[in-house]
Parts: sequence; C-alpha cells; structure tokens
Amino acid sequence: MKKLLVICGPTATGKTSLALALAKKFKGEIVSADSRQVYKGMDIGTGKGLPVNSKFEIRNSKLGGSYKVAGVPVWGYDLVDPKEGFSVADYINLARNILVDIERRGKLLILVGGTGLYIKAIVDGIPTAKFPKNEDLRKNLEDKSVDELFEMLAQLDPIHAGSMNTSDKKNPRRLIRAVEVAIWKLENKSSIQLQNLVSSFSRPASILFIGLTAPKEVLHKKIDERVNKRIKQGFEGEIKKLIKNGVSWENQSMDSLGYRQWRKYIEGEKTKEEAVEDWKREEKKYAKRQLTWFRRDSRINWFDITEENYQKRVEELVKKWYITNNTNEHK
Repeated sequence: MKKLLVICGPTATGKTSLALALAKKFKGEIVSADSRQVYKGMDIGTGKGLPVNSKFEIRNSKLGGSYKVAGVPVWGYDLVDPKEGFSVADYINLARNILVDIERRGKLLILVGGTGLYIKAIVDGIPTAKFPKNEDLRKNLEDKSVDELFEMLAQLDPIHAGSMNTSDKKNPRRLIRAVEVAIWKLENKSSIQLQNLVSSFSRPASILFIGLTAPKEVLHKKIDERVNKRIKQGFEGEIKKLIKNGVSWENQSMDSLGYRQWRKYIEGEKTKEEAVEDWKREEKKYAKRQLTWFRRDSRINWFDITEENYQKRVEELVKKWYITNNTNEHK
C-alpha cells in the first residue's frame, strides 16, 4: 500500500462523519476498524448508521461487500455471522484484501475506528495474530476463572503476563488466547517455523494519523446522548431478534458493549433503567481505555472536536499530506 489515512480516537467523537467528508473531498473509500461492527444484524447497538433501505453490495468472496453511506463505499461491516467467532487474524485477512483492492482502483484508503488493536494490526502488524487456534484447548479452558487463566499464563509466559493491563487480566477471551499462543510457542521452538508464521505485513509507504478527542464532560454527554438515541432506534428489538435467530449470550458477538449490559434486563434480573445506566457507564470506561491506547502512539495528530473549525484544519492537513505524497510518487 502507498497511502493510508487513519482516523481514530474514542467513541462518540464523530470519526465516521469526518471520514465521510474527507472521502468525498479526496475520492476515498472507508474501511471500518471496529470490532463490533463486523457482525451481521448488529446495526443499532454498534452504531453503523446505515441509511434506510441501504443494500450490502457484494464484490467477491475475498472482499465481502460494502454499503454506500452518503455516496461513499464503507467496508468492514457485516463480515461474519454473530454466531461465529472472529479474531484479529480474521480481520487482517479481510481488511488488507479490501485495502489493496481500494488502492488498485485509485481511491484513497481511509481506515476509521476506535478498536486500537485492529488499527495496529493493519498499520504495524501483530505477530501473534497468525498463531493458529487450538479449539480443543479453548474448550478445556472456557470454564476456568480469570484468576486461574492468569496464573496459567504467568507460569507459561511470565513476561507477557507481567505486561498485561488490568482490563486484559479480567478478559477471559484475551487470557485464553494468550495461553494458547504461549503453549504454541513452547511446542514449536523452531526458529524457521516461528519466522514463517509471524512474517510482517508490508507497511504503507505514507500514513497520516488523525485522532479526535474532546474534554471528558463533553465526551460523556455525547455518549449518554448516543446511547439514548440507539435505544429509541429500537436496540431492544434488535437484541430480541438476534436471540430469536439463534444467537446465544455465550457467543463472542454478544459480549460487545451494550449487548452484554442488556442481558440481565432481558432475563428479568434488572430494570431497563439499570441496563441503560450500565451501558452508559461501560461506554465511558471504554472511551477512557481507548484514549489510553491511542495516546501512546506519537504519530497521531490530535484534534479537539469542540474547537472551532477543527474539521477545516483536519482537511488542510490531509490535503497537504495527500498532495505532497502524490507529487513525490510521480517525480
């Protein structure tokens, strides 16, 4: 890939709206980097913002398809059935094929989202993403507590265990994956095997990172408003339809923010008001984790969405980068 524009930041900062405007201005196409939007039928809770009666246009089996939003193709939605698992490796395989196809057609690549791991996977590559799954091991580990899983990881790979943050230590899926990778490494020590498995991806020649942020009180207000809007749009009905179609609360997809907070309400153990407050609270915690993740990347150019004309300043920066880059390519 030659050029890649990345728009990132915490939830509710208007990343997609900005990306759509830039895509129109610079003849680009958008690829979502959101781990929740990959699931079919999970539209309202994940904030896909699809136009009424929008159609999913299939390109081919390797690329999946795209929706047209405000006339701009948006890829990365509806990649998998919500009853199926979906890993970072799965995302890499699909997203990179999509990005290459967009570039081949002469369009600007715009990667947009708040899932830092997905963005890192495309931009920098993640060596462990290509380690194979071990379904038997996963099944044996699924009943263990997070404390048991972390203790197991600490014995297998103490360095990795020691580097995990609090959120990772409490996430059973991430712990199981870490144990899975650690065991594979121990069983496959051949340097040739390891080198073939974790070979890095080709990096784009020029990347521009745009990060959107806002003061805490503004961000929290926007999160509250967005949750309320999604509820009015029919979020409860969306969940009930998923369950009716055979999606289980144990599926990876239903662990997504919003959906998992609704479980106890659907099962009669909490009031609707309590479920809503749980959702808002967890979205705010997630926004804080997103900011912590992205702040570590010094390549990101940050813009406060509360500042006047911030979009114009973003556009000017993108224009300068885009024109300079294109000029250099044709010298």
